[in-house]
Amino acid sequence: MANELTTLLGSAGAGDPAAADRLFSVLYSELHRLARRQLRRLQPGNGLSPTTLLHEAYLSMVQREGVAFADRNRFMAYAAQAMRGLIVDNARRRCARKRGGAAAITSLRTDHGDVASEPEEIVRIGDALEELARREPDLAQIVDLKFFCGFGMDEIAALLDTSRRTVNRKWEKARLLLFRQLEA
Repeated sequence: MANELTTLLGSAGAGDPAAADRLFSVLYSELHRLARRQLRRLQPGNGLSPTTLLHEAYLSMVQREGVAFADRNRFMAYAAQAMRGLIVDNARRRCARKRGGAAAITSLRTDHGDVASEPEEIVRIGDALEELARREPDLAQIVDLKFFCGFGMDEIAALLDTSRRTVNRKWEKARLLLFRQLEA
């Protein structure tokens, strides 16, 4: 299975649509679980289902040229980032329709049981995360995997092929930077 994934990742990265389709099929259940994790934080009635999110992310990913993945972990991290982008875009559309005011955020919640109360909150966090990604992409990736995907520190360390201690240190730094940005 590992050899097949490596071959599929290489072929899909080289632009082979059949390999991209096969890769999607092989990792479908894992990608679907990732989509469920992403949506767990949202209010019910947000207009997205895990299947919709997964398929939209897939379409977004296959339309990008020149994107290659060295391994399964990097592919999954990229898929998580694509899903987060779609969630934030969906929240932006909902905010535009509502024409609501800005939500006040005083902290970045990190436990998995929390639900984002308003689309405005998702948009503000998404914008803050994009700014962090411009300055410190490795920190933004950890926030993305933890906050939006719901991965635990051990899972993130495995995905990024680093130690849990390094992930914890970077997580704390990222939280501090995001908190300051959201308070500004």
